[in-house]
Amino acid sequence: QVQLVESGGGLVQPGGSRRLSCAASRTISSINAMGWYRQAPGKQRELVATFTSDGRTTYGDSVKGRFTISRDNAKNTVYLQMNSLKSEDTAVYYCNAVIRTSIIMTYWGQGTQVTVSS
Repeated sequence: QVQLVESGGGLVQPGGSRRLSCAASRTISSINAMGWYRQAPGKQRELVATFTSDGRTTYGDSVKGRFTISRDNAKNTVYLQMNSLKSEDTAVYYCNAVIRTSIIMTYWGQGTQVTVSS
């Protein structure tokens, strides 16, 4: 099991930057995949960025070139650096972890709101 706690959300002006953090309750190197998803009002949850334990990183098409996912193994924390923010980036951002043993378990944080508005 793992508990995920996001932080860093808030109000940002268009064109601005924000960094989200996701603190995990266990060593993240032991987690098969971690990443960020988001959900805007009236829309389905969508992929923002993820990485796997074997080094693969995936970004959603709408954030490529603007967002960067990274991790600090010593702090058991995953980050999402968001640059050149647009109003359409407004959403609740969720941290996600996938752990594979004999079964696949998916975990979610509580979410953090990011609002891009002037």
